[in-house]
Amino acid sequence: MGVTVMDWSDLRIFLALARRRSVRSAGKLLAISHSTIARRIDIFEGRLGVRLFDRQTTGYTLTAAGEDLLKTAERVEEDINGAERRLVGQDGRLRGEIKVTMPDALATHLLMPDLATFATTYPEIELEVIFSYDALDLEQRQADVAIRFVPPGGSPADNLLGRRLAGVAQSVYATPDYLRRHDLDADPPTACWIGWADHAPFPRWVLESPFPNIPARGRLYNVAIQLEATKQGMGLGMLPCFLGDCEEALVRVPGAEPWPLFELWVLSHEDLRATARMRAFRDFIAAAIVRRRDLLEGRRSRSKPVARALSIGRAGALAG
Repeated sequence: MGVTVMDWSDLRIFLALARRRSVRSAGKLLAISHSTIARRIDIFEGRLGVRLFDRQTTGYTLTAAGEDLLKTAERVEEDINGAERRLVGQDGRLRGEIKVTMPDALATHLLMPDLATFATTYPEIELEVIFSYDALDLEQRQADVAIRFVPPGGSPADNLLGRRLAGVAQSVYATPDYLRRHDLDADPPTACWIGWADHAPFPRWVLESPFPNIPARGRLYNVAIQLEATKQGMGLGMLPCFLGDCEEALVRVPGAEPWPLFELWVLSHEDLRATARMRAFRDFIAAAIVRRRDLLEGRRSRSKPVARALSIGRAGALAG
């Protein structure tokens, strides 16, 4: 009787399908086609002589044999990822690839000049920037470095090398014209919030805002879209200060002070502590973020634009 040798690439596909339960979702995770996922699993099961998944209309479900293999595959994955991190951690050269994950708004509206400067300063280091609000798994090397929003008072996992760099404040923004056309104290209100993901006009974040009487309308799920909608006068925008305070078209709404939203951390796995290129990037990007701490924490002065908006609003009210 022959001995079946398992290939790590087969186990990697098996793990992705076991976790996502869909060939399309597993294919997206691994950046290969869903048909390849299905074909490779069929071949893997045929070689093992056992069925690992039940195919159902709701997705792929592990059989008893699949559950048993899952435990082994996870141990193999942990060993391989650990070996990769330790080997990378011994690399003292300022060359190679760095996978960095961060929310898209941080890159496009705050850090892109610094990423460009880093790329010019270290031409042999290749940055792969992954835009995501999800907490990608640094243990499994889905990313090497994470620039991550963490709830106030939170902390990273024990196996991560982390540094808190700044707070991230939010406030309420609008165009001067929107403030001129709408009395925010009117009853019934004529103004509206630009809604996020809520299906009710008065979700918790509205009720806890400085204007709990104003309803939310629409559902715009992305902060960059929220920003553009606010600039176009669609309503009041609840925005991070590093976005709102940099837009000439917007002002902070009078009476809305900045308040804490997140804390900003730079994180990597502790096994990558000594890797020269990782250390160079962590130190470089941390310094760039610290230089912008006042902007991130909402201490950038907006007194002149606010005063201008108030004067426009008073003039409009008198004219009316």
